[in-house]
Formats: sequence, structure tokens, C-alpha cells
Amino acid sequence: MRIVHTDIVRDAIKEMCIEANLVLSGDVERRICEARKQETSELGRKILSQLKENMEIAEAECIPICQDTGMAVVFMEIGQEVHLEGDYVEDAINEGVRQGYQEGYLRKSVVGDPLLRVNTKDNTPAVIHMRLVPGEQIKITVAPKGFGSENMSRVIMLKPADGEEGVKEAVIETVKLAGPNACPPLVVGVGIGGTFEQCALLAKRALARSLDVRSELPHIRAMEEELFTKINQLNIGPGGLGGTVTALGVNIETYPTHIAGLPVAVNICCHVNRHVTRVI
Repeated sequence: MRIVHTDIVRDAIKEMCIEANLVLSGDVERRICEARKQETSELGRKILSQLKENMEIAEAECIPICQDTGMAVVFMEIGQEVHLEGDYVEDAINEGVRQGYQEGYLRKSVVGDPLLRVNTKDNTPAVIHMRLVPGEQIKITVAPKGFGSENMSRVIMLKPADGEEGVKEAVIETVKLAGPNACPPLVVGVGIGGTFEQCALLAKRALARSLDVRSELPHIRAMEEELFTKINQLNIGPGGLGGTVTALGVNIETYPTHIAGLPVAVNICCHVNRHVTRVI
């Protein structure tokens, strides 16, 4: 049994909140650099160059890549051989978020009640997803999510008869509906299967997966590639002003589902697809 104090979790979360908002992950940065070479629109290339310059300024001057520093989404995989001591783990996570957003001078965007709309003033609480896994390590992923793109996301409850073509149509329709509102070029996370809530979680996890990693399932990998090609033929383009680069990547995660259902979730993210992972 390995003992881990929750102060370690808190401090890691604090640092990761700041890092995620100041430094774009390598996989997304590489895709933006590649996109500049591939974009055929002169205006699109100019926008992509501005995005790259913005990333460089943010990292050099320690300021956020985007003014919307997001709602903190935290994934934790806790090894079953780990014993956490100290504070309640969710309190430690939220304290890490609080410290990160305050010490990092990040915008506080969370309201305590969805209808009364009073700002909590420290960007807590986070959205926390925890699961128990084998081993004696803790894997943490912090993925701050801005709401310009989050608002363009959807869950679609398809019928089994809709099949693969129905799934692809739902994804493409969602990107079309998003248009310029989600700050393209986009990263598109797709969840297929499970239940109403599970497919949405799959889509969120898909966004946190590196764009350099393709699905291990051949038919899903082929769907990722096909959707990536078709989305980039929509002529939405960088900034929604037309062009050949509408998406930087499409990641799909799947889960078993009921014989009567085919749930699909599409979680749209702008080019600032923030995710930082650490193993404790």
C-alpha cells in the first residue's frame, strides 16, 4: 500500500491549472504549425500565423493563451493500492484549482448556481471525474474548458439503425452548426456508446487524448480519419472565415451500449485545446 498525502495532489493541480492556461500542449501546437503549411486560403494562413504568435507570446510572457481560462475539468485515475491521507480528495482538488486560478491571475468564470449566476470568485468548484484503476500511482489530467466551444457541443440519441453513417452525419452536422462560433480550427471529441451521460464523458475524455494518438480499433481509426477529411472540406476555415483547415483533429472514444440505443456526443473545442497530464 502506497500512502500519498492530498497536499501533493493539491499542489499538482495548482501547477497544472497555470501550465495548461499558459502553454499549449505539444500535440496541438504541432498541428497548428502543420495547418499553416496546409491552408490554401491566404487569410486562413494569416489567422493561423496569428494563433502561433499568440501562443509564443503567452508562453514567453506568462499570460493566458485565451482570455477564457475555462472551467477546470479534472480527470483522476487512482491506483487501488494507493491510500490517500490528509484532506478529502475533492476538497484538495478544488483547493488546487482555487490557488492555481488566483496565483496564476487567471479569469474566474464559475458561478455557484446556474440560475442565480453569482460568481464564486475562485473558479471553483471543478468538474471532477475519478475512477479506481489497478496499481499504486495517481494519474491526473487537468483540462480547462472554455465555453465558446462548449456551448456548441451536443448529445444525439440515435437509433441503432442509423449506424455508422448516422454517427458521421451527427458529427458533421454539429460542426456545421458551430460554424465560426467555436473559434476554429477545432478539435472534435466524439463519444459513441454507453448511456446519455456516458457518451458525453467519452467525448470529453477524447478531447484530452493527444492528437498524435489514434484509436486502437481499426474501424474507429478509419472513422476518425474520414471525419477529419470531411470536416476540413466544409470551408469553415480558421476563424470561420473560409479555408481548408477547419479541424486540427478528431478523436473518438467508444463504450458498449444497449441493444436499443446508439448515443453519440460531440464535444467541440477551439484551437486552445488545453490538457496537462501528470503521474504521481
